[in-house]
Amino acid sequence: MTEITPPEVFTFVEGRTGRIRLNRPKAIHALTHGICTTMIEALVSWADDDAVDLVMIDHAEGRGFCAGGDIRLIAESAAADGVAARAFFHEEYRLNHLLFTYAKPTIAFMDGITMGGGVGISQPCTFRIVTDRTVYAMPETGIGLFTDVGGGRYLSRMPGRMGQYVGLTGARLNGAECLALSLGTHYVASEGVERLKTAILANPKAIDAALRSAVTTVPEAPILDHRAEIDRLFASDRYEDILAALTADGSEWAQATLKTLSGKSPLSCKVVLRLLAEAARIDDFADEMAMEYAVGAHIIRHPDFVEGVRALIVDKDNAPRWNPATAEGVADETVDAVFAPLPPAEAWSPLPQA
Repeated sequence: MTEITPPEVFTFVEGRTGRIRLNRPKAIHALTHGICTTMIEALVSWADDDAVDLVMIDHAEGRGFCAGGDIRLIAESAAADGVAARAFFHEEYRLNHLLFTYAKPTIAFMDGITMGGGVGISQPCTFRIVTDRTVYAMPETGIGLFTDVGGGRYLSRMPGRMGQYVGLTGARLNGAECLALSLGTHYVASEGVERLKTAILANPKAIDAALRSAVTTVPEAPILDHRAEIDRLFASDRYEDILAALTADGSEWAQATLKTLSGKSPLSCKVVLRLLAEAARIDDFADEMAMEYAVGAHIIRHPDFVEGVRALIVDKDNAPRWNPATAEGVADETVDAVFAPLPPAEAWSPLPQA
C-alpha cells in the first residue's frame, strides 16, 4: 500500500482567516523552497480576496514554530555550483518582503523554537505571539552564515547594542525577552494559545479584543539584567574591539560571552557587524533584502559555511575549523567582497505586485 506523504505546509481558508500551517515536524518545520513558494501563492491569492480578513501563520504539530531554512540542502548546493541555494534564498526573501508589505493583518505564533527562517516569516507580521515555550535565536554565525531574512533590519533597530549582541552570539531568547525587545507583540501562556486561535478564527476583525483577553502576566526578562554590559562591551562596530573589551572586562559574564564567541566564524561576525551598521541606514525593506541576498550569494561560496554545517549539523563534532581562524585574520577586503553588489541580472528583486 502506497503511503501518502502529507504536504510540507497547509494553506486554506477557515471562516474569514487565511491559514498557513507549517508541517515538517521532524525538521522542526524548517523552510524549503517549495514551502516558500506555496506560502507566496496563498498570500497573493488572499491579498485581494474580500472573504479573507486576516492571515494566521503557525505550525501543525511538533515542538517548534520554525527552526530556519533547509540548511543541509543549502550547504550541499553551496559545495557545488550554489544555484539551488541562491534560488532558495531568492524565493525566501520574496516571501519575507511580501509579508513585510502585506496589506492585510497577519499574525504569527512564535510558540516553541523560532530561529533563522522562522524569524523571517514571523517578524514582518502585524501580531507576533510569544509564549513560555518560545526560543528565539539567530544562530547563523555558528555555521558561517549571517543574520539574514531581514535580520539586518530587526537587529539593528533593537535598543542599544542588543542587536549586535544577539546577532554575534546567537543568544537564545525566551518569550519574555522577545517581548522586552519588541520581537513579540503579545505574551500568551502556552496553554492559552489554542483558545486564542479559536477566538480569532471566530471573528478575525475582533482580534484586538481576543488578544487583550489572552495575554497573561509576563515574567522578568533576564537579558535586561545585562543591558549595561552589552551596551558598553559591544559598543564598537569593529569585532576586534568587542573581543578586546570582553577580555579586559574579566567578569564571569564577559568570559562566558567570549567563550561563546570563540565558536563563531570570525568572518561571519564581521559580516554581521557590517550588516547591522548598513541596515540601520536603510529604510526600504526591498533595499535591505537586495543587500542581504548579495551578501548571502557571496558568503555561501566561502568555505566557512560548508565547514560550519559539517561541524554543527552533519558530523556534529562542534569543532569547526574556521578560515581565517581569528578576527585579525579576516581582512577588510574580504568583508568588502562579501558586500559587493551583484550584477543586475543576478540581483534580488521583489515580487512584481509587492
